[in-house]
Amino acid sequence: MDSMSNQGNDEGSSQAQKIINRVREFRENKLMTQAQLARKAKVALRTIHSVEKGMNCRMDTKRKILLALGLRFEDKELVFPSNRPSLFGSMTDRPATH
Repeated sequence: MDSMSNQGNDEGSSQAQKIINRVREFRENKLMTQAQLARKAKVALRTIHSVEKGMNCRMDTKRKILLALGLRFEDKELVFPSNRPSLFGSMTDRPATH
């Protein structure tokens, strides 16, 4: 029984290391297969599979996927939400003390 509870903890920690994205959701809304998205984005099918599983990818790959989904690069936060707070966002939220 202890080994089962340890496995649950290990799974949770490995999921925390993965990047949450909405590529699969957007792809399925477009009624596209992974292979179709890979062809349109000009990336390997394995890349699409890995990205949908939560693995990180290069910015250029994100751009290709966004464009293949019919989105603009400016829409990247819809599909690839950032997991860390913006440096500039925290600076602009503070009141000026000058």
